[in-house]
Amino acid sequence: MNTERVAELIKELLEEIGEDPNREGLAKTPQRVAESFKFLTSGYGGNINEIINNAVFKSHANNMIINRNIEVYSLCEHHMLPFFGTCHIGYIAQEKVIGVSKLARIVNFYSRRLQIQERLTEQIAHEIMEAVDAEGVGVVMECQHLCMMMRGVEKQGAIMTTSSVLGSFRSEASTRAEFMNLIKS
Repeated sequence: MNTERVAELIKELLEEIGEDPNREGLAKTPQRVAESFKFLTSGYGGNINEIINNAVFKSHANNMIINRNIEVYSLCEHHMLPFFGTCHIGYIAQEKVIGVSKLARIVNFYSRRLQIQERLTEQIAHEIMEAVDAEGVGVVMECQHLCMMMRGVEKQGAIMTTSSVLGSFRSEASTRAEFMNLIKS
């Protein structure tokens, strides 16, 4: 991302909405916003294999592995406003497990893009399924969207919940139910 060009565009935007981009409080805002967007959209420039970094290990465990309450911050692609909340990930290992911190890094990788929550949930599930060749994967995301809170319908308490279930989490109701019960505890 060309941060200098983005800063120029932000300066133009400030002028367009009636602000003076040269006043004291705004003088450095275009560059700060450009740096912020560079970070918030860093998922476009990354490489998922570098993020996982070979942290997939052989294991004979054939049990459900769950990581709950992973913080999620992303930008809505429709209004470029933040949405945020938690992501719960579960999978059943066959012969491989992934380092626990890599689950959070996968969430960050896909959330640092312009997104919709539905696609983000699905991308995370598919990436974990592929990374460990799991028997099944479940991902549930619960987020609040500033595009609903600050504008439009202005509903402060609305939480959007999405889920993506693959493999045995989709085909076996008991596996799916166990996952859903465990993420609530």
